[in-house]
Amino acid sequence: MFNLTKLEHTLRLRPDLLSRPLHEAVKGELEALFLDKVIAKLGLCVSVYDIESIKDGEIFANEGAPTYTVMFRLIIFRPFVGEIISATLRESKADGLRLSLGFFDDIYVPELLMPEPSIAEPVSENANQVLWSWTFNDEKYSIDGVDEIRFRVQNVKFPEIPKEQIEGKLFAPMEVIGSLVSEGGLGPISWWV
Repeated sequence: MFNLTKLEHTLRLRPDLLSRPLHEAVKGELEALFLDKVIAKLGLCVSVYDIESIKDGEIFANEGAPTYTVMFRLIIFRPFVGEIISATLRESKADGLRLSLGFFDDIYVPELLMPEPSIAEPVSENANQVLWSWTFNDEKYSIDGVDEIRFRVQNVKFPEIPKEQIEGKLFAPMEVIGSLVSEGGLGPISWWV
């Protein structure tokens, strides 16, 4: 779920940071640049683990700040396919579930990856909100958001940035597609107690 990734970055250090120790100033700038951001094909940056080297410190013409080449390691969140993770229910719609880990909310379980037979029943007047339930041995098991939900990672996608923003839909630079089918133990924890 978490990986250690080595990167190299050219970093311009603002003059107001030069009074601080170099290592501390560089780490602060790296955290401002990378923390809580998705790096394409790598994942979500959770933390700057360490700085391996800081080189150069050249001041280029017409600039009043030094530029360093920094080699560092990041802790990256990117679940692997087949991994089983526990999450909480964030949203339940007719096309499936949206789950959250608290620090990452773009986990989707589409209708096709729900246990068979599953049905979505509308909740109150809001036709967008539904309650998913699975029927097994003539008993109905609901996904009501009370318990954590275990799912198997089917895919991790890094969609291209859209040229035009669709109104009302936020862009997710990384999406995790989960599944509740194929074996026991997946779904709300209370189903298996």
